[in-house]
Amino acid sequence: MNTPAPVIHVVDDDESLRTALERLLSEAGYAVKSYGSAGDFLLAAPHAAGCIVLDLNMPGPSGLDLQDGLARAGSVLPVIFLTGHGDVAHGVRAMKAGAIDFLQKPVASQTLLAAIKTALERGAARQSESEQLKGLRARYSALTQRERDVLAHVIAGRLNKQIGYDLNLAERTVKLARASLMAKMQVRTLPELVRAAEALREAGALAAPSRPPS
Repeated sequence: MNTPAPVIHVVDDDESLRTALERLLSEAGYAVKSYGSAGDFLLAAPHAAGCIVLDLNMPGPSGLDLQDGLARAGSVLPVIFLTGHGDVAHGVRAMKAGAIDFLQKPVASQTLLAAIKTALERGAARQSESEQLKGLRARYSALTQRERDVLAHVIAGRLNKQIGYDLNLAERTVKLARASLMAKMQVRTLPELVRAAEALREAGALAAPSRPPS
């Protein structure tokens, strides 16, 4: 599946500022789309790629509201705040929620362009991580319950003989399940399997085994 080309999404209720930013960013070689409110953005670009240059105070949902909504939806779209009415408290909240930068209007062109470059790099990394996790989830979902149980015991450091005793399985059955789950997870070594399992655990996607390791 082709990844959509990155777009700089400008969300601000000031039409003249949107026009100026569209001109600046277009001249810098970026594709640009602009929206007069958070609601307009959500209606037009629910699966946006690129980054968002976001005003703080707008009619309707604020920029912080939009940032929160994107986070709840699992969006990896990086956010740069550009505001004329920000304060320290708002800036701290925005940055803690993952904003790339919190800039004050008027902003120097090079400062904004540098923030956008960072945002796009960060966004590409987040997208890559998201795709990798999606693939891991799909591979893990293909495991049988027995294979998931064996996986839990393997990453706990149990030997095949110990796993067989814990799960009441023949050692040969454990070996077959272990080989099968590693093939399905597309890993070749135990360290690779442990890293994959840890990524799933951090994402809350690793199911509890029917028989936990003793």
